[in-house]
Amino acid sequence: MSGVTLFNDAACSSVVTLSNGQRCIVADDVLHEPERLVDYAAENAAAFGAASFNYYPGVLLSVSQQVASGLASFFNSHVRRHFDARRLERMHCRLSLVTRTPAELEPVQCLCHRDSPMLSPQSSIQACILYLFKDAGLGGTRFYEPRRPSADIDRLFVDAQKLSREAFFAQYGIERAYPHGSNQWFTEVGHIEARWNRCIFFDGFGFHSGEISAPERLSADPRSGRLTLNGFFTSRRHLK
Repeated sequence: MSGVTLFNDAACSSVVTLSNGQRCIVADDVLHEPERLVDYAAENAAAFGAASFNYYPGVLLSVSQQVASGLASFFNSHVRRHFDARRLERMHCRLSLVTRTPAELEPVQCLCHRDSPMLSPQSSIQACILYLFKDAGLGGTRFYEPRRPSADIDRLFVDAQKLSREAFFAQYGIERAYPHGSNQWFTEVGHIEARWNRCIFFDGFGFHSGEISAPERLSADPRSGRLTLNGFFTSRRHLK
């Protein structure tokens, strides 16, 4: 599978501005043959595994270097200019399947999140989600901004990882469920609907979450579950 030719340089792209001013790049028909990635995921379904390095509520599968290179090339050619990203330093991507039921969620999985908040100030991070499912009811992506001071938000995330499940939910009054809209901690600032072969690119420092409004539809079968290709791009910021 050639990653470079897998990606469609003629994909239809648009810029969506969230209510807080952040940008999201939406590229439709981004793959020439998206079925090939679904076939790859299905053929390697047994190799999906839970992440040991983050709190993703499901299972992950590595992709070939060719696919990763194709995604990096598409980002450099069509997306990077829309962000504070002067030069791509590194990237990684993987196939992902959300599989946990609400009852199985850890506290931190009931919150929106951001990617690599501990990066140096000289670096920026962009993320992408490529939807590889045709059932739009499996959910797109929601974006948020905090409603509380940063110190309160930092404490929320520390306690989400430190406290027991029972203590966290009792103390913070957060529902044991996937994030779904504004609450006392975060305000929703935008929503991108899922669409077959649509890829969205956004600022990874911004808070976001998957839109899992019908968790009963989740499946570990790559052909029927919420299969996505997730990418992360660390770039050097522009000189001030």
